[in-house]
Amino acid sequence: MHPSAGAPEDVLAYVQNGADLIVPLANGEPVSVLDAIETAAADARFTGVRVHQMHALHDRPYLHGGLRDHLLHVSYFLSPVTRPAFHSRGCELVPNHFSEVPRLLRETTKCSLVLAAAAPPDRHGYFSLGTNCDYAAPFIGQVPFFLEVNDRMPRTFGRNQVHVSQVAGWTHVDRPLVEVAPVEPSGVDQRIAEHVSARIPDGSTIQVGIGSIPNAVLAGLRTHRNLGVHTELFSDGLMDLIERGVVTGTRKRLAPGKAVTTFALGTQDLYDFLHDNPVVELLPVDHVNEPRVIAEEERFVSVNATTEVDLVGQCASETIGGRYWSSSGGQADFARGAMYSPQGKAFVVLPSTAAGGTVSRIRATLTPGSMVTTLKNTVDHVVTEHGVADMRGRSISQRSRDLIAIADPSFRDELTAQARSLGYL
Repeated sequence: MHPSAGAPEDVLAYVQNGADLIVPLANGEPVSVLDAIETAAADARFTGVRVHQMHALHDRPYLHGGLRDHLLHVSYFLSPVTRPAFHSRGCELVPNHFSEVPRLLRETTKCSLVLAAAAPPDRHGYFSLGTNCDYAAPFIGQVPFFLEVNDRMPRTFGRNQVHVSQVAGWTHVDRPLVEVAPVEPSGVDQRIAEHVSARIPDGSTIQVGIGSIPNAVLAGLRTHRNLGVHTELFSDGLMDLIERGVVTGTRKRLAPGKAVTTFALGTQDLYDFLHDNPVVELLPVDHVNEPRVIAEEERFVSVNATTEVDLVGQCASETIGGRYWSSSGGQADFARGAMYSPQGKAFVVLPSTAAGGTVSRIRATLTPGSMVTTLKNTVDHVVTEHGVADMRGRSISQRSRDLIAIADPSFRDELTAQARSLGYL
């Protein structure tokens, strides 16, 4: 007998003291199911339960530590919702590379139950995890799933299909997905994007992160030809390139003709585009972000943003002013994969200044408390609005000169003096 739709509270039959619950990121969160679990925690129905999730979109009381003995949030990437909760010690943060999250969960948690949002089952009895595959899909067939079936969730394809026989239970909702509109690029963003897009050859396979500069890079690729997509995040900008015929995937070694991703987040137009669209293939993050897989593609190009870079090329991408802002995500995964790809390139992008031009983001040394996301030995190209600094195979003195040359002109003399005092020049 296969389960039929029930109430969200039915999940409580599968939540024991000390359970580790795995929840997909962003719109993969089953809102009504977590509502039921949070209510039960407030009633002290269980103790020591942990929720493991990246980038939560829905704010909840338990995130802020009020139910800590009963329900604790363990984050793997801070969002606007979990960032203040972490700063007030309401939740925990586990350092990680996104590619390694499934392994971390297997090795450090009980993997008690996966709670996920899904599209309605097809005539064969398969649910699709919709906008997600990420670190949840690797547990299909290994760990029980409890699903929130949402009529608004797009049915997508790839290795994110869950058969009804693999589901402990499910409930049904009709709720709009959270939309995240593309950030409008500034003039500085446009100049940075021009430097990057000019260095991406036709036929490349691309990974582009989220934010105003990556959006500008994608817009700058509209005249390119035969690009492929193998990316962590599928966004509106990539949808646009597919619809324009720029992305064809015909030059890819892996999954030719397919746009490969591990999760999608954007506007309703994007979700409508994804529904029943076989060109987009969602695969687990331990495949998509695995550097050894990425390296199999020729001309792989990675584009990701950072917050500051020091004069040897260390990139701090998860802290701002020495305070935690996000986490590593997949930046280092793709930087390493591109490094090993034949003719591959990796770009780390950032405006040259912050705080209205009063602070240089190119620094002699990183701000105290900053976390290095991309190592000096891995970084390839650093790009600001003032140009591109090549890092690969360059000495420390060459790196320092080239990074100072792309810093804001008002900071170059100071950076030069600091580089000399450090023995770099």
